[in-house]
Amino acid sequence: MDFSAPINAFVAGFPDFIVQLGVAIGMFVASLIIYVLMTPHKELKLIREGNPSASLAFGGVVVGLAIPLASCLEHAFGVLDLVIWGVVTLLIQLLAFRFADMFLRGLPRRIAEGDVAAAVFLMSVKIGLALILAGAVADPNVNLFRGG
Repeated sequence: MDFSAPINAFVAGFPDFIVQLGVAIGMFVASLIIYVLMTPHKELKLIREGNPSASLAFGGVVVGLAIPLASCLEHAFGVLDLVIWGVVTLLIQLLAFRFADMFLRGLPRRIAEGDVAAAVFLMSVKIGLALILAGAVADPNVNLFRGG
């Protein structure tokens, strides 16, 4: 069997793969750091102390940030496109905490106190919004605006 075509395709595409993966992981880590800095409760400290609500809430953040970023990565036609749409979706996700806090007053305090119901609500908002954002990025009409 001749494996030269798939090997050549791999070799040709690997540098782009590494660059886009690196950019996406960098954006993901940066958004997690921003989230940790912008939330009034210290989720990582609470998680280390065994607080299940903090763990649920932060798990929702991790998944909620990863889903739309993965969709951006899947649909981007280049690094700049990935960065633009990635930043937009990540900022919307970071703002979701503030909106969830409007519905449940004292959300940071409740999570710090171990209120699992509040954490599950926040996690659901984050993941639900992530799925909507991922779908919006994948919308064929968005591709028309990006020249796709």
